[in-house]
Amino acid sequence: EAARAEAARAGEAAAAAAGPGRGTSAPVAPAGSYQEYAMGKLGGSGSEFTCLENLWGKESGWNPNAQNPSSTAYGIAQFLNSTWAGTGIAKTSDGYRQIDAGLIYIQNRFGSPCGAWAHSQAKGWY
Repeated sequence: EAARAEAARAGEAAAAAAGPGRGTSAPVAPAGSYQEYAMGKLGGSGSEFTCLENLWGKESGWNPNAQNPSSTAYGIAQFLNSTWAGTGIAKTSDGYRQIDAGLIYIQNRFGSPCGAWAHSQAKGWY
C-alpha cells in the first residue's frame, strides 16, 4: 500500500514538473480506503494504526465531510480552522490530504497516534 501511494505521488510530481498542459493526465488519487492509506503512511504499524482508528473513529467516523455543528472542527481529523496552518496543508475536503495533515499534527504534538489517543482519552480532545 505504501508503495502504491508513493507511486501515485511520483506520478503527480512528474505531471507537475512537465508544466501546464504537458502532463498526460490529471493527478490520480491514492488507491484504497482512507484506513488503508493511513496504515501505509504509518509504515504498517498495527498498534499505532489501532490507536489512530480509535481516535479518528471517535472524532469523525473517518468521514472527510464531518462537520462539528458547534465549532469549525471539520474532516477526518476534526481540525479547527486554526489547526490547519500548523501542518502546512490548506483546509481541504480531500480525505487523503486530511490524513496527511492529521498525521503531521499528531507527530508534531503527540509523537504518535497512540500518544494522541491517550491524550484524547484523558482530556476528551487532541
